[in-house]
Amino acid sequence: MSTPSGPGLPAKSGHILAIDAMGGDHGPAEVIAGVRLALRNHSSGIRILLVGDKAALDRHIAAEGLSSDDRVEVFHASEVIGMDEKPIAALKHKKDSSMVRAIELVKDGRADAVLSLGNTGALMAGGTLRLRPMEGVSRPALATVIPSRGHQFVLIDAGANPDADPIHLLHNALLGKEYARCALNIKNPRVGLLTIGTEEGKGSEKILEAHALLKGANGLFNYCGPVEGFQLFRNEVDVVVCDGFTGNILLKTLESCFDMLKDFLKEELMENPVRIAGAFLSKGAYNAVKKELNPESLGGAPLLGLNRLVIKAHGSSKRGHVAGAIRVAGEALQHEITSAIRADLDKLASAAGNPN
Repeated sequence: MSTPSGPGLPAKSGHILAIDAMGGDHGPAEVIAGVRLALRNHSSGIRILLVGDKAALDRHIAAEGLSSDDRVEVFHASEVIGMDEKPIAALKHKKDSSMVRAIELVKDGRADAVLSLGNTGALMAGGTLRLRPMEGVSRPALATVIPSRGHQFVLIDAGANPDADPIHLLHNALLGKEYARCALNIKNPRVGLLTIGTEEGKGSEKILEAHALLKGANGLFNYCGPVEGFQLFRNEVDVVVCDGFTGNILLKTLESCFDMLKDFLKEELMENPVRIAGAFLSKGAYNAVKKELNPESLGGAPLLGLNRLVIKAHGSSKRGHVAGAIRVAGEALQHEITSAIRADLDKLASAAGNPN
């Protein structure tokens, strides 16, 4: 997009990503190191607008050798929203925070998307209040890509809307379908509704109602029906639809399980010299598994259903995860995901208005 010039704002063409550089657990150092990795490894044409304390950001930019890189600019913000602050109160009282300023840059059209490692509740509330949900979407949803052996799938919702109604789950299916097309490059993603059994009539009333809605709107996406937890890693679906309560528990359980298995395997392989020798001989296989299941390249989760793009990354993200989140943002912008979602919502509204 062509960006209006202004103090501390880039005036060149190309997609611009506003990054809340102050919100993560590790401060701006890891954020800017991640920016360097992203710009080095990807040539998507994306430009970076770092939002935060200018003096601190300039120091880290210089340390990473980015001072002369015209793809990186700084927008000064004097405040930071802490992880433990109440979202609405923080948004109200810290209007010059890096997160609020980054969101406003997107609202004002001076950036195309916002990325934050900061307070999740504040980012979702700020994004929803200032960027507004698309017409036809009452509640946005977080989408994240889950790695698996030889296959990846989109999980939606990963925590934005814990108490979803059936219509929200229908919207999640549309949002997840478009994200799978963008992030996984799948032309016609298979969509499944997460429940406790695949038999007709199995599940809660909300799940049964959502299943009926999804079957009725099957012309808009490739709905494969209800799926159980053990099907997720069998390459049977590309999009797993659920409410944010279930999705967040599933996501954090998977992350914890992966960390536990990694630590357990490391401890067992270091138990004695024979195992150490075996581990050394198997190093190539272990590295291949680590690469395939590495979550760094999937370091950002988009909050879909808003008029503009918002990307959330873990507060504990380090440089590799930040670079992955920037890649996610760049690909979503290149694929014009918000326009694709809006087109799907128009089709859904048209189908609802013309049931025959």
